[in-house]
Amino acid sequence: MCADNFTTTFLVDQSPTEVFDAIANVRGWWSGNIEGVTDLLGAQFTYRYRDIHYSKQEITEFVPAQRVTWQIVDSSLNFTSDPNEWTGTEIEFEISDRNGQTEVRFTHKGLVPALECFKDCSDAWSYYVNDSLRPLITSGQGLPNNE
Repeated sequence: MCADNFTTTFLVDQSPTEVFDAIANVRGWWSGNIEGVTDLLGAQFTYRYRDIHYSKQEITEFVPAQRVTWQIVDSSLNFTSDPNEWTGTEIEFEISDRNGQTEVRFTHKGLVPALECFKDCSDAWSYYVNDSLRPLITSGQGLPNNE
């Protein structure tokens, strides 16, 4: 794994199963319009936020209480000179036990500083993972800014 990939990590007191279930409940923590199945190996779902961001994810790993991986098979970001910067990247959630707590490690492989969208996308992921997914896990209520 490239050290420059965007990664963020946090710890919670909930079980790995509770964490896994919250991650799979994508609509509970990620804003925008999500169409398709988000909790089945091999399924594809799309994400749209206005006319700013579109991406299609394929779930390539779905190991209960351990790992979820999405391959970005198509994308269009209207704020970059190459709207397909996300295409071919991979989003990974790793779940592990850390001294009685559950660690969530989020990595967007391929989202690196050389990409035009890096700052905006890493800022957005920081919010959705730390400020929306984490509360969904800990309180049952995520904070997506759906419109």
